[in-house]
Amino acid sequence: MLELGIIAKPVEKSFQYAQQKELSFVELCINEGQDVSAFYDQKEKLKQYKKTYNVNVGSIGRWKSLRIDKKGRIIEEELDKCFQLIDVANELECSNFVCGCNYVEELSYYENCTAAIQFFSLLIEYGKQKGVDVSSYNCRKGNFVHSPEVWKIVHGHLKELGIKFDPSHSRYFGGDYLQETVDWGQRFKHVHLKGSLLVNGIRIDDPPAGLDQTDWKTFFSLLRVKGYLGGLSIEPHSSVWTEELGEKGIDYTIKYMNDLLV
Repeated sequence: MLELGIIAKPVEKSFQYAQQKELSFVELCINEGQDVSAFYDQKEKLKQYKKTYNVNVGSIGRWKSLRIDKKGRIIEEELDKCFQLIDVANELECSNFVCGCNYVEELSYYENCTAAIQFFSLLIEYGKQKGVDVSSYNCRKGNFVHSPEVWKIVHGHLKELGIKFDPSHSRYFGGDYLQETVDWGQRFKHVHLKGSLLVNGIRIDDPPAGLDQTDWKTFFSLLRVKGYLGGLSIEPHSSVWTEELGEKGIDYTIKYMNDLLV
């Protein structure tokens, strides 16, 4: 059964909020500039929050970080941080870790793909020991492994590498999110529900999912065709839908998506 969750901060209030909204999980993102060691040290508290509020951790991710240096070498410090996050995922019984891999302009496309394969290979190997799957994401932030052209190479070689998919990123960069789901949906491990609004090809806003232009009904039907069993993570991202209006937007998205989860 597909389950709804929401991206949130790693604090008790997030678990309480998810419980109040009758959501099944929270997604925790520890991005560049955030303290991975501090997050690791609070894993026992997170386990307690999970138990107290009966809210799971559906995914742990890390965005925007540099993983490969200008010579094509894996940055060991960043690799260790990813290992720490996989450790926390294991402790929280979370089966999904998400990250990307940066493109290095000084290197060829082939060299970049080779470096990405090496980086993800190490994560996959480590994740196996911990019972955690590894996925790339289709966001462009600090990441070039985001679309079919590179998936054919990196994911084509790494059969166990999953994909965290967000239709909005495909829409904003001229992709076809429905065709990408047909072609690659069997590799999806986690999905973001973020609205997108384009007029004459220009991005206007990221309204609440369900109040945007995404064909969520068809997208969900395709996920079922592909046998998707991962989480559906709400991502509030609008600069317009904030505070009280933002809360109403989240409530709308929850109701809209629950109506699709027949």
